[in-house]
Amino acid sequence: MSPDLRPGAHVHFTAVCGVGTGSLAGLLRQRGYRVTGSDENVYPPMSTFLESVGIDILPGFSEDHLGDGPDLVVIGNAVSRGNPEAEAVLRRGIPYVSLPQALGRFLIDGKHSLVVAGTHGKTTTTSLMSWVLVAAGMDPSFFIGGIPVNFGSGFRSGEGSWVVMEGDEYDSAFFDKGPKFLHYQPERVILTSLEFDHADIYRDLAHVKDAFGRLVKIVAPGGGLLVCDEAAHAKDLLDGASCPVLSYGLGDSADWQARDVRAGEGRIGFTPCYQGVAEGPVEVPLIGRHNTRNALAVYATAREIGLSPSVIRSAMAGFSGVRRRQEIAGEAGGVLVIDDFAHHPTAVADTIAAVRDAWPGRRLWAVFEPRSQTSRRRVFLEDFARALSRADRIVLPDLYHPEKIPEEERLVPAELVDLINRHRGDRAASFLPGVDDIARVVVREAVARDIVLVMSNGSFGDLPEKIVASLRQRES
Repeated sequence: MSPDLRPGAHVHFTAVCGVGTGSLAGLLRQRGYRVTGSDENVYPPMSTFLESVGIDILPGFSEDHLGDGPDLVVIGNAVSRGNPEAEAVLRRGIPYVSLPQALGRFLIDGKHSLVVAGTHGKTTTTSLMSWVLVAAGMDPSFFIGGIPVNFGSGFRSGEGSWVVMEGDEYDSAFFDKGPKFLHYQPERVILTSLEFDHADIYRDLAHVKDAFGRLVKIVAPGGGLLVCDEAAHAKDLLDGASCPVLSYGLGDSADWQARDVRAGEGRIGFTPCYQGVAEGPVEVPLIGRHNTRNALAVYATAREIGLSPSVIRSAMAGFSGVRRRQEIAGEAGGVLVIDDFAHHPTAVADTIAAVRDAWPGRRLWAVFEPRSQTSRRRVFLEDFARALSRADRIVLPDLYHPEKIPEEERLVPAELVDLINRHRGDRAASFLPGVDDIARVVVREAVARDIVLVMSNGSFGDLPEKIVASLRQRES
């Protein structure tokens, strides 16, 4: 990439509708670059966001989209060799980079980088950390794999000295196979968790730990690493750190502890304590023990970089959450519909537990779409059965693009349904092939005070919105 690329230059994004690529496209558009983009998977919220910032999405992938040749092409990690745009870029010698490489150049260089990494909790923790710094007047930049409600977009280019990055462990591009977070020049790292995931690129847990171990080793010696005390596999990596290390968690062994944890009416509260010394109660509009840990990590990091307890408390109280993270899609006829991004068995179990704690005594539907590269494989069959069994009613659809998963590795939703019912000893789980089938059954059978929790890391055919619309029609 040319080091003198300036506003006005033409930057094209191949696969622009990814959360990361779309956010960077919007940031560069705001900075005055000429931005174009193409994709074949176009759906809200990213499609509507790109439209709102004036970026037209060229349909599909074609060499024609490159015209006479952009000054730079950012190639998303979903793009493989054989993609007509990628092949044309290589053949014509057009400068190209992966998304993380572009972020290092356009957003991070010259700033203090705070990276939030881990199998779970990255998006919420990064969003809350960013909001605390903004509310404290520090004018940070940030880059998040989701859309915080407080900001309306997943990126910000501030004038302050800090940049907060969601550190994804997924590989960067077909030509850049390392984890994304290795490009983020970390001065401080929050490590929330570490489990096996991304079965399409990682062989096993040891392979995942190797990737995170590389991140731990590159944290600046004068910086800091904050690791969740309950994340045993993450704690295995700490010998590789050359920076100061602190732990956080809900137990007594952590350096930073959350005590007096309480929940209710869509909020959690706790008292943060550092090595036994309490700092006064905190409340944040999130739900679940996992989000208590996430909020504690943000509080501890904010204290480490110099913010006062009163400033942090005030900021946290004004946080509005993240789109598609336990987001209320609507309520009609007394039925509450929640949209969530959970797609790993641990995240599914945590989300179900969080909803139960926040709305105790209500019947809970769990409607789950196995859509990620890992959840569409059999590797977590038993784990998903245990996690989903915690709901009162469970619904699964057909597998999303099953042909893209080798048959011998492929999850069979009907088999998962049978396993759940055997675990429970009843017929609480159902297989309903399509989105319309699911919406019809939920609307027919849901009653007042039911909660319908929809979980998918994709669009899921706009199922939450369809259920809410049908419930309202039923009510009228």
